[in-house]
Amino acid sequence: MSRYIATRAMRGANALVIEAELMLDRALKEKGADTPVAFPNTAYYLPTILGMTGKAVEKLGDLQPIMRYARDLLHPIPAFAKWTPYLGETLDSGMATLLAAETIEVVRFVYGLQPEPMPDSFTLSGGTNYVGSEGHHLNGPIDDIQLRSWGIQLVDGRMPGFAAIVGCAKSNEVAVKIVRELQRRNILTFLCGNVNGRSIIHQLQEEGVELGYNTFTVPFGTDTISAIYALGFATRSALTFGGLKPGMSREILLYNKERVFAFVLALGEVDDLKYAAAAGAINFGFPVIADTVIPEILPTGVTTYEHVVSMPFNQIEGKDDLERAEQLVQKCIEVRGVRVKVSNVDVPVPYGSAFEGEVVRKADLRVEFGGKHSRAFEYLHMAKLDEVTDGKIEVIGPDFAQIPAQGSMDLGIIIKVAGRQMQQDFEPVLERQVHYFVNGASGIQHVGQRDIAWIRISNNAADKGFNLEHFGRVLHARFHEDFGAIVDKVQVTVITDPALHTEWLEKARAAYDFRNKRLADLTDNKVEEFYSCTLCQSFAPNHVCVVSPERLGLCGAYNWLDCKASFSINPTGPNQPIKLGKLVDEKKGYWEGTNDYAKIGSHGVVQEVSMYSIMENPMTACGCFECIVMLIPEANGVMVVSREDTSMTPAGMTFSTLAGIAGGGMQTPGVMGVGKFYLISPKFISADGGFKRVVWMSSVLKQSMNDEFKAVCAREGDPDLLDKIADERSVSTVDDLLAWLEAHNHPAMAMEPMF
Repeated sequence: MSRYIATRAMRGANALVIEAELMLDRALKEKGADTPVAFPNTAYYLPTILGMTGKAVEKLGDLQPIMRYARDLLHPIPAFAKWTPYLGETLDSGMATLLAAETIEVVRFVYGLQPEPMPDSFTLSGGTNYVGSEGHHLNGPIDDIQLRSWGIQLVDGRMPGFAAIVGCAKSNEVAVKIVRELQRRNILTFLCGNVNGRSIIHQLQEEGVELGYNTFTVPFGTDTISAIYALGFATRSALTFGGLKPGMSREILLYNKERVFAFVLALGEVDDLKYAAAAGAINFGFPVIADTVIPEILPTGVTTYEHVVSMPFNQIEGKDDLERAEQLVQKCIEVRGVRVKVSNVDVPVPYGSAFEGEVVRKADLRVEFGGKHSRAFEYLHMAKLDEVTDGKIEVIGPDFAQIPAQGSMDLGIIIKVAGRQMQQDFEPVLERQVHYFVNGASGIQHVGQRDIAWIRISNNAADKGFNLEHFGRVLHARFHEDFGAIVDKVQVTVITDPALHTEWLEKARAAYDFRNKRLADLTDNKVEEFYSCTLCQSFAPNHVCVVSPERLGLCGAYNWLDCKASFSINPTGPNQPIKLGKLVDEKKGYWEGTNDYAKIGSHGVVQEVSMYSIMENPMTACGCFECIVMLIPEANGVMVVSREDTSMTPAGMTFSTLAGIAGGGMQTPGVMGVGKFYLISPKFISADGGFKRVVWMSSVLKQSMNDEFKAVCAREGDPDLLDKIADERSVSTVDDLLAWLEAHNHPAMAMEPMF
């Protein structure tokens, strides 16, 4: 252990704890001990403090024992003449730094100083941007909604890890290259800190790099203290997906070391505070890589490999700074052991999942296909092997060169695939991937599917040479890469010719209609196997997810056909067939096969799982569910809360609080995490009364799925049922809910008791 690092980290920790104590004392005098404190949109209070101490900080006075604990973690600065292994003392100092940093940030919230105002003319892409009297702000702490929406990408490997970048790169070009290399590898990147007042956030802003939740590149703040938000994110990952409880500090730290692949990249000069913050990150098993000359810490077991690595930028091998930046990112990935999958797609723009959320705004629009002013569709169909020429990409009709800026034109994308293992049932599964594959190209926005697709190409992408042929290149490469086990050949035709576009659109719509009828006939009682999905076990080890034709995965991303295709692609992968065997209880949905799997898949934690009941042995959840269904006993029904809904529910809890009950692989009768399209299934809690039991629902669900819910209400024999279901706009307490149900004659009030 380096005495130099120990000295700098301990010195930085002591200084920050003193600063936090002074800030807290001032706030207590000026605001009072009972002043509420909180990070916005989280049920985890101050997450690092909650996770490490078990204490829920709700007011300023609650921070006093936290700061006493932080001070107890401090150690004297090492003597110059006496050398001892200082790792334990350094880690303690790092933890004290994190507790002090979170205290400082929440006190800043009390004074309206957080989230930090954005630099001039700086816009974020998507996500939660806070707007106050001073204008737009940086992201600040990640809210629970975003954490859960990233959940499925974290657990299925599309987002293999996260990086916390602290400081300022050698140049703007190097800053952009580092971020692009991380985006190309789909690594979530948090930005903070500065060197002499200049931050990597400023550098990216000046180069026009789009930042925000949607691009996997999130700016926290321009000081080092804001790095606490990254560690808070890591703590909440353990609490949200791992089923761990507040105060289980050792388990939370080990969870992060083993399951959350993160690292810190320190750019530029490393001062005492950065050393102290780095020591805090090492507690979590996150190594620190610096682009300057600093002492190194070799493996001791706290992190998987090295703890601190020095990689002086100018000494990195490479023909220029951009190549050196690429090598620096590769070293970070190597040190942390991040499992990265990089798509090799021959297009003139950067490519990766991190670009899926990019928005092409009107001012930056070169051309669009679909939307209000044109028609766009995509259609994938299988053919015989000798009918497909692999790699053939054909554009039939004019390109967009003659279309004026911000103009539109009709577009059809027809993908013909062939393979010995390909099945007709897989056509819609593969076709849905067009959305993700096309969106991976930087500067391309794709929304919708089938004949309501809407695609935009930005000026920047067009200027770099992106054209219609590149849609085919993307799809050819990605279908081979992701579905090579079932697809041997891929041929793509892009159509803009008006007559041919109309002809193929009619063919595509006929195929869509056939699939709809086929899927409608695909019910639980017409198959001999369901499928397991263990993707989320990377984060929630005891969670079991059983996917049937009439019940998709709770994340909303995997249905029965998806799992069937996945098993064909990877027979030893996360989706395995569950032979149903003997039917035990048809109403509640018990089979010998599903019960046997529940025991094995949960490592003995869950003994039985009911497919159709919320009241008896409901399915478990990890944390990335789209909705929570929960019993409201007084109303003899259930409420459905959407992940996007931050309002108070009649249960007296917000979604984030409820998620702590529903997630973590726990089986809790009366509470269940689900995918939103399970709500329209005939099997939705059918053992307990089905959709008629829904007495309250988040308005965002009512609005976004209005047509689907109206069809369900008609199926249930009560066409006006949706209007009888309350939402947060009219009801927020149980008393108000009961009055609403009585006034609107909701059927749940007359149904038999749920328990």
